[in-house]
Amino acid sequence: MKVHWFDLAVAGAIAMAGCTLIYVAALRALRRAIAERQQATDRQLSALATTVKALQARVAELGGMERASGEAGSAEGTASATENMAGEEGEQLKPETLAAITAATTAFLGKKVRVRSVRPLPAAQDSVGAWAQQGRMFVQTSHNLRPRE
Repeated sequence: MKVHWFDLAVAGAIAMAGCTLIYVAALRALRRAIAERQQATDRQLSALATTVKALQARVAELGGMERASGEAGSAEGTASATENMAGEEGEQLKPETLAAITAATTAFLGKKVRVRSVRPLPAAQDSVGAWAQQGRMFVQTSHNLRPRE
């Protein structure tokens, strides 16, 4: 059985056409997936922008309410609540920060919340125990590294 050059050319053309069709179909599917992802991202960004605007309005509203209630008694009550929420370190928690935390929690949970206490987390180095630090040092020094020659 002889294979003629014409038969080889036809087989090559069919293979090339198949590859081209597969490439075009894959390219279309990829572009469609990218467009869908872009639309989903745009929707998420617009939802986040709306939430941020609502939070900014809420913070401005709470700041305006604080300025409007310039009475000495309410100012002292706010200051004492702020001191209690700042933690034992004696740091003052700003009312704007408390308002932002409350607004963010409300937005996250989807219902009105009341923040009762806020305290800062300890620094990462403060929470490291001596045993954990010694164990890491032991593991790191146990590697046998060959000196480069």
